[in-house]
Amino acid sequence: MQIYLPIAEISINAFLLLGIGGVVGMLSGMFGVGGGFLITPLLFFIGIPPAVAVATGVNQVVASSVSGVLAHLRRKTVDLRMGTVLLVGGIFGSALGIWVFSQMRSLGQIDLFVQLSYVVFLGAIGFLMLQEALRALLRTRRADAPPRRLHQHLWVHKLPLKMKFRTSGLYISVIPPVLVGISVGFLAAIMGVGGGFIMVPAMIYLLGMPTKVVVGTSLFQIIFVAAFTTVMHASNTYSVDILLALFLIIGGVIGAQIGTTLGLRLKAEQLRILLALLVLLVSGKIALDLLLTPAELYSISIDGRW
Repeated sequence: MQIYLPIAEISINAFLLLGIGGVVGMLSGMFGVGGGFLITPLLFFIGIPPAVAVATGVNQVVASSVSGVLAHLRRKTVDLRMGTVLLVGGIFGSALGIWVFSQMRSLGQIDLFVQLSYVVFLGAIGFLMLQEALRALLRTRRADAPPRRLHQHLWVHKLPLKMKFRTSGLYISVIPPVLVGISVGFLAAIMGVGGGFIMVPAMIYLLGMPTKVVVGTSLFQIIFVAAFTTVMHASNTYSVDILLALFLIIGGVIGAQIGTTLGLRLKAEQLRILLALLVLLVSGKIALDLLLTPAELYSISIDGRW
């Protein structure tokens, strides 16, 4: 069943979109990630223009994060004060990212810019994740291995403008959380991701937050930053395709239920290794597409539209 996507300006099979949403939802449920860094490259691969894929992919992040936050609020595992500080930085970073996105689009380089961003960030993150997962797997096989300390007093704990975060049990400067928020907001605007794959490690290893409150706090911030990014893209770059987002969300909701069940059957270290390999695979595919000669050497653009 072919449907016409008005913003992307292409016809595509509706079941293919449902399948992509379902696969990403399954992976999200299995690995515990928002899936934005997976769904956007997959949209590249089926012919969706990168600018539309980025702006529309954020909708998937909003939808999946809302249900997650509600569950964490019931368990009281959301640090609202920390989430608000991260949100302040995230809004600023998102606005900056939208401006850069608009500039690159006006120069006609947005497709290349987005794809290069994915190659660099996904390649680096995937390598670090794989390295950490392999180390964790080796530690679990060594009974005499000393337990690893996650919370250490580093230079970030000596910065000024300190604030007490009771839910996290921290008394630290607001500067590192704001910088983390800015980075995630910028990536949300440029790459169409929630940024959880960067924020969660930063909150654990850099800020020293307890793992039990990290996920809920991260999702709380992601909801508002992703929603803000979607509105900004819709009003400034006109790249949000609502019909595309609808099919992806429907597929994602169904896939997440399957992924959650599958995820319970694998160990945490195995899941992290599989996720790292998946991230590296996606990064490699985008890099390969950039290096190979495209089927169509030229494209027509009118006022930044395809």
